[in-house]
Amino acid sequence: MEWYLTVVKENYANFSGRARRKEYWMFTLINTLIIFGLGIFTSLLADTTAVFIPAVTLGLYILAMFIPNLAVTVRRFHDTGKSGWYYLLSLIPYVGGLILIIMMAQNGDNGTNKYGPDPKAPNSDEIEDIGKPLLD
Repeated sequence: MEWYLTVVKENYANFSGRARRKEYWMFTLINTLIIFGLGIFTSLLADTTAVFIPAVTLGLYILAMFIPNLAVTVRRFHDTGKSGWYYLLSLIPYVGGLILIIMMAQNGDNGTNKYGPDPKAPNSDEIEDIGKPLLD
């Protein structure tokens, strides 16, 4: 849940930098579970007049998550050294989604690339601060 909240709260429309596989896939998993949950809730109320509210809630949630989903996908492409424009490959009928899944599962570049520092590498500032509390 931490990765989901990071994408939604801290990186809602952040298209710069890099996103680890874990950040991308955890956001995607939780987002998908929420959409399925809202969809099931909506379908349970399909025979009642109260179906409007859950259906609107589902639609608003999907609309609200469009930007963070796009942003984390672009940052995931950046982690592999590719432009965010590769996201347009997902528009290819039948194979676009498969291509996107394969590309999102690739390892990120080791070290800094043109999109920023490696999100898995520890920050040099943190390394310098190791042991300082012991010396103070």
